[in-house]
Amino acid sequence: MNNLGTKLTTRDVALLGLLIAMDIIVGKFLSFGVWSVRISLTFIIVFFMAAWFGPIVGGVASAIADIVGTLLMGGIGGYFVGFTISAFIEAFIYGVIFYDKKVSFLRILCAVLINILVVDALLNTFWIMWLYHALFWSIFPVRILKELLMIPIQVILLSIVSKNTVLNTLKNHVRLR
Repeated sequence: MNNLGTKLTTRDVALLGLLIAMDIIVGKFLSFGVWSVRISLTFIIVFFMAAWFGPIVGGVASAIADIVGTLLMGGIGGYFVGFTISAFIEAFIYGVIFYDKKVSFLRILCAVLINILVVDALLNTFWIMWLYHALFWSIFPVRILKELLMIPIQVILLSIVSKNTVLNTLKNHVRLR
């Protein structure tokens, strides 16, 4: 069931599967970095999952993408449940801010700031610290610098893709029930 209390249609499930596959591919082939700092464009796919299907369905889809992506494609250090939790929370935040709401610059800025500062900078740094037995303050300065640099990039890219007419047409087809 989606966030409106109605069942997901076959079309919904197919589109979610496509978005999950895209998330995995973008995460594997359009991401770069080292174990403590990674740059990826998967936030765009997660934005669509959550904005189109809501916080719960988007969060579950993002978590599935994290699990399947790590199990199929591998990852630095292997699978770790903490990053799955982060994936769910990131999509949940996007869903709360964008699902059934008009996309605006202020909403994009709020969503990006919350996700980058809370999920990426703090929570993911904690997971890395726990997973690799690193000291928080030894990795946090580099991670927060990367995250601060990503704020304008994410805001600009989400502003562009949210105004794309083809994607908005697809969204309208998804929403027809």
